[in-house]
Amino acid sequence: MAITYELISEEQITTVKDLCNELMVYQKSLATIRPELFDGMSFETRLVPSIKNAKDNQIIAAMDGDQVVGYVYSNVSPKEVYSSEFATFFDMESVKGNDVGCLSQFYIKDGYRSMGIGSVLFEKSKEWLDSFNDVHDQFIYVSNGNDAALNFYRSKGFELLPVK
Repeated sequence: MAITYELISEEQITTVKDLCNELMVYQKSLATIRPELFDGMSFETRLVPSIKNAKDNQIIAAMDGDQVVGYVYSNVSPKEVYSSEFATFFDMESVKGNDVGCLSQFYIKDGYRSMGIGSVLFEKSKEWLDSFNDVHDQFIYVSNGNDAALNFYRSKGFELLPVK
């Protein structure tokens, strides 16, 4: 198995539609706080609007031949995008500029986890986010109950910060 990595254009986002929908189901299955909030979440309600609201986007797909086995979606957006009824993702006062970088969605199919694919996708996402000189704050959204993801990001140097 030779995994390759492909940059997915906004016009090709349906390439990751099935995996995005799997991610929403997966997040709900792990959620310990209000799992019903995930009922209305899908490719159409999460990824598509996020792409439209962002100033810049990057999607990278991990491919096993013609099959998409993982993806990471990152964006640069105005910080206000991340404050809503659903959640406020960070302390707005602590953000140094108007925009933030976000590793927003990250999913690898069962059977392809623990093979280094996540580390490659993470590094590619982080390189892209780091390329924005005017973006000083980056965050990662981890759904409640997803301890494996939280531990993965902590191992990459991210910290869990309380929201005021």
